[in-house]
Amino acid sequence: MPLDTTYRTDLEESMDDFSMDNEGLVTALDDIARINHLLGGNSVTLNGVKKIIKNLPNTKEITIMDFGCGNGDMLRMLSDYGKKNNLKFNLIGIDANEATIRHAEYCSKNYDNISYLAEDIFLFNFSKFSIDIALITLTLHHFKDKEILNLMQVIFKIVNKGIIVNDLERSKIAYRLFQAIIFVFRLEKMTANDGLISILRGFKKQDLTKFSKELGFKNYSIKWKWAFRWQWIIEK
Repeated sequence: MPLDTTYRTDLEESMDDFSMDNEGLVTALDDIARINHLLGGNSVTLNGVKKIIKNLPNTKEITIMDFGCGNGDMLRMLSDYGKKNNLKFNLIGIDANEATIRHAEYCSKNYDNISYLAEDIFLFNFSKFSIDIALITLTLHHFKDKEILNLMQVIFKIVNKGIIVNDLERSKIAYRLFQAIIFVFRLEKMTANDGLISILRGFKKQDLTKFSKELGFKNYSIKWKWAFRWQWIIEK
């Protein structure tokens, strides 16, 4: 059957099960972080953070919440960057899977400015937090279109400065490239299968433009980045 990337697939990934708690989950989380780092995916988010904070004073504490934080790799990268550049970052990761949060906490045990929450973002009360920037990295594609609209609306209301989305381009080239990555890195079956489905659940530029218009966002940018990523920045 020929590969069709016209529309987002409805296929589900193993990691969509928020009750998952096994070695396979930990392996998948670490594989995702490793591949993201090797392909330069972290820079897509970091560049977005730099853009939003460029006019903020260095003396201000900046609270950044990572929605769907995985093993916390992105937050650790930001913590290192902040310390190197004398920036006061308060970093919070949130994920609905308790096992994911336990692993992220373990990986981040040497970082005193990172904390984690095992919560459903649609049910959690964010009123006690003053969130400057929201990160959504390789997480948005897990939701269907209507859920994305709901999620983005919720997050936009609670942030002070803006949202940075870093997610996959839905394309045949990206799919074939990941098939090669599976072979080269000998990825576990769950990581391999979920990765391919993730690409088919990814986005084309017109998808993100449509979301922006439906949500009434006025100040946003959508840029293609290597490796087959979209950087979608929404500022207030």
